[in-house]
Amino acid sequence: MIDPASMANQPAPGRDCGSCTLCCKVYDVPAVESVAGSWCKHCLPGRGCGIHATRPQHCRAFFCLWMTQGFLGPEWKPDKARFVLTMDPTTNWLFVQLDPGAPQAWRKEPYLGQLRRWAAAGNRPVIVFLNKSATALLSTHDVPLGVIATDERLVLREELAGGQRRMTVTKVKAAA
Repeated sequence: MIDPASMANQPAPGRDCGSCTLCCKVYDVPAVESVAGSWCKHCLPGRGCGIHATRPQHCRAFFCLWMTQGFLGPEWKPDKARFVLTMDPTTNWLFVQLDPGAPQAWRKEPYLGQLRRWAAAGNRPVIVFLNKSATALLSTHDVPLGVIATDERLVLREELAGGQRRMTVTKVKAAA
């Protein structure tokens, strides 16, 4: 299980981005007018950042979980997995940001089984994003969430269905 308290915002020993530039495609970076789902205009896919020396602080500070967590094998490197893993610091939920060029990559093994095990072990969802559309992955089922508006938040609930307890995730309006 990934322990967010032990996460460091620096690369694990022996880790570097190398030719991986997927974070430059899957996230919004307003400072460089980059939109999730399209390559940043400064990215040189497979080679790095064209403005590396002057890139925004947001980019300088970012490391995906593959970079910071040495236990993740080479199959979890974003350019191989076709998604970027991060951990939300507020909820400790694992986020999977998909490459729109491979939107089903997370459903393949070894990924899907391990993502479900992490959801079960942490008793919390793994949130999978395709651009701005989200799906909550729980240990037993998926919950399509669609786009999460800026005035919405996600809530994990336990429901009773057919005499069985089942976790679900819903969108609710954020308190004002």
